[in-house]
Amino acid sequence: MAKCILEANDLLLFFGDRRVLDIEHLAVYSGDRIGLIGENGMGKTTLMRVLSGELAPDSGTVRRMSPSAMIHQQGDADAGDDAETRAQFQARETREGLSGGEMTRNRIAGALSAQPGLLLADEPTTDLDQEGLALLRKKLSTFPGAVLLVSHDRALLRQICTRIWYLEDGKVTDFPGGYDAYITERERQRDRAAFEYDQYKSEQKRLKESAQKMAERATQVKKAPGRMGNGEARLHKREWTDAVLQISHAKRTLQNRMEHMEVKEKPRAMPEIKMRLGVTHPVEAKNVLEFRCAFMQAGGKTLLKEASMALPTGSRTAITGPNGCGKTTLLRILTGQEGDAVQFRGSARFNPAARIGWFDQHHESTLDLGKSVLENIMRESVHPEHFARTVMACLGIRGDDVYKPLNLLSGGERAKTALGKLLLMDCNTLLLDEPTNHLDLFTMEELEKLLAGYGGTLLFVSHDEEFIRKTATRVVRFENAALKAYEGGWEEMAAPKKQEKSEEDRKLEISRLEMQQAILSARLSAPKKGDHPDELQAEYMRLAEEIRALKQKG
Repeated sequence: MAKCILEANDLLLFFGDRRVLDIEHLAVYSGDRIGLIGENGMGKTTLMRVLSGELAPDSGTVRRMSPSAMIHQQGDADAGDDAETRAQFQARETREGLSGGEMTRNRIAGALSAQPGLLLADEPTTDLDQEGLALLRKKLSTFPGAVLLVSHDRALLRQICTRIWYLEDGKVTDFPGGYDAYITERERQRDRAAFEYDQYKSEQKRLKESAQKMAERATQVKKAPGRMGNGEARLHKREWTDAVLQISHAKRTLQNRMEHMEVKEKPRAMPEIKMRLGVTHPVEAKNVLEFRCAFMQAGGKTLLKEASMALPTGSRTAITGPNGCGKTTLLRILTGQEGDAVQFRGSARFNPAARIGWFDQHHESTLDLGKSVLENIMRESVHPEHFARTVMACLGIRGDDVYKPLNLLSGGERAKTALGKLLLMDCNTLLLDEPTNHLDLFTMEELEKLLAGYGGTLLFVSHDEEFIRKTATRVVRFENAALKAYEGGWEEMAAPKKQEKSEEDRKLEISRLEMQQAILSARLSAPKKGDHPDELQAEYMRLAEEIRALKQKG
């Protein structure tokens, strides 16, 4: 039987007059793999900090029956004392000159080295390369304790999670099953809400029309003519009064029904962009960029040697490669921001018609934090305000939220503002460095649609496999200090690795089954109340047979 290792009750937390958390009950059990999702600014990181003990709620209790450790989404971190874990993640004791992915590796190694019973991971895939992602997936799959995970990596959520917590308006809804089961249930609920709203509006219209007809009938009931005799007049008056009363009663009944109808809110639907972004001043040439490099070095490390790259006009190109290989350095050279620590000999020639837009990982330098979202995005926009607000609604900043100053918004909301500002500028070529960092899943889905329909040329760095699949038409990968282009996109690049990945998946499944077998062995050696040794033994033997079959495949 699973053991409860964390329990939270009656949590309340306010930031000023805003209620961030209002949760009656949460529980985490040994072996849980929980994905915590929700829109930016809803308080996912805040909830993680409350559950870890870093932040005290205004009221309520959190009981921790097992040690916990947290992988933070940003900041420096000690790589921990476990030499094996440090070596696996290539964590470095120094904190100077580390790339974003290398700092993430340090944070992961530090948390895992603590060997906690509960691992809280807040966006642990930030800046990780494919190799780091594969290692993280393996570690989380075989982790002996419980995992609470915040991530925008849908492949990771699908592979790891057995439950989903959805955080909205301070409350958590628990969806049993994995990420795909959550998506199916979400769509079912959306369809149901749309159906109920249509039924509500239809009934509301019918009742209003009926009430209007009643009112018209009341005006058509004639009073007794003046020439009518007294007896006939009294009889007619009684009939007139009865008719008016019946109509009035029927009208009041309809009005009462309208007043007591359960109000159904209109399901929120993402607005559609009716004009393509990035086509204000198109580039007519074959290529937007011609890049040639004799060598590129940083910190004494050779990143590229005798490399070249072309960027076809209208293409959407993803740059991939291991952490520290030079992806961000390349983008900085292309934008003239390489700095003194980089040595580069070569040329980067953009077509004269190219109008460059640049999204840096440190995008806040392009924003005025004292001004509102709308003021920031309209400062250089070539589109009218109503169109700009539609773009921001697609990115998850809707309604009056565009009037909020940026210094009151979360990091994810600031990233959305920086992206929206860039998309609305008079650019036909976008260079984006990890644009999905800090974005929630829902915004990522909308950003995919915006970029997939972008009318200009796109060059971006990303490690998110699903984002690249849905956005890029081609991939350029750092390989052995050179640049290799895959014109067929992700599928062409991934083809040689499929067999290797299949072997890795086999080994990962063996590790997972062996971990379950070890847990069963412990329960067989010291049965607890309610355990059935015969059933446990049968399950142990079934796992042994599965493990044997998988090992034979190798």
